[in-house]
Amino acid sequence: MSELMTQKIDSLPPLPKTIMEIEEFRGKVGEKEPFELLKIIEKDALIISTLLKVSNSAMFGFRSKVETPSRAINLLGVNFTISIAIGGTVQNLLKANLDPYGISTDDFMDASNLASSLVNLWVGKMDYDLKEELLLPALLQETGKFIIADVIDADGKTDDFKSEHASKDLAVVEKEFVGKSTAEITADIFRHWKLSDNLINAIEFVDDLKNCPEDFAQKAKILHVIKVACEITDPLSDANCEKAVKKAKEFGFNTKDLEKAFDTLQTRLLDAM
Repeated sequence: MSELMTQKIDSLPPLPKTIMEIEEFRGKVGEKEPFELLKIIEKDALIISTLLKVSNSAMFGFRSKVETPSRAINLLGVNFTISIAIGGTVQNLLKANLDPYGISTDDFMDASNLASSLVNLWVGKMDYDLKEELLLPALLQETGKFIIADVIDADGKTDDFKSEHASKDLAVVEKEFVGKSTAEITADIFRHWKLSDNLINAIEFVDDLKNCPEDFAQKAKILHVIKVACEITDPLSDANCEKAVKKAKEFGFNTKDLEKAFDTLQTRLLDAM
């Protein structure tokens, strides 16, 4: 199975030029000017469409409709916009049937965007710079599920996989079926695309915290909490939020702001129904 996983990753198409320009812009030292980012994303209709769709979703609750990319950037901020642009493009490139997980690609994107929103509301209260660093990894950390789902489906094991993960930890089931967890596969995908080491290292050990290098331990723990809360089959359910709070306490995080963030996002989602 691992050989098939490697083949799937090696055969992935390259990232579009626009994304490479955004990644270069993201790595710039110092102030990042919104108009520079606007000039890059205006070249890509898919990014603009995704950006406007996300900006007008329930998780933000803006009072009036967001109709232009420039307004979206002003409201969301540069780093949040970058996360949405890269995340939407990555998901579009992978385009796999997520049936083994029992969700659609829209469900996946909704859960990923909620993860980024949670970083914004929770980690933003802890440390602004850390929040800015974690917006993108939070959005992208589940990317490997597209490859895993594709391999499981091709092997005719969708029903077996569904049956197993209904009652067991998902990362454990993934390792049983394909040899690696989502976090490890995501890191492999991003190495293939030559994305930044900081992005890769923050994600790779989310399901293997005991082996995480000390420099990335805090980030991996935060991403783990977010992954539990925004679990793709039932993001921000009361049960998953409870599990996430318990994990956050184990890791020594102050949970008051985390619980407030859950309340805010759950209220926005209810208001949109």
